Amino acid sequence: QVQLVESGGGLVQPGGSLRLSCAASGSISSINAMAWYRQAPGKQRELVAVTSNGGSTNYADSVKGRFTISRGNAKNTVNLQMNSLKPEDTAVYYCNLDMWDRSRWLNYWGQGTQVTVSS
Repeated sequence: QVQLVESGGGLVQPGGSLRLSCAASGSISSINAMAWYRQAPGKQRELVAVTSNGGSTNYADSVKGRFTISRGNAKNTVNLQMNSLKPEDTAVYYCNLDMWDRSRWLNYWGQGTQVTVSS
């Protein structure tokens, strides 16, 4: 079993910044990728940013140039630096981990952290 815990969410004014962090623990073997998703009220969950074990990154068009995903210095951590936040960024942000375990791929989700962008 793998557990993911997000932190860093909160209330921020438009144009402000937040840094989200995710720490994974448990029976972690070989990580393929870590990602951030978000789900706004009444909307489907969407991919925000992903980083592979090889170092490649990809971002949703809506956050390009504003958000940066990176692996943390501590093992099994990932961060999301969010700048120039907009009201439409308001959502619950979820950390996601994809890994290889013995003979199968596994995918895990954190509980989510609320980000609210409002005046």
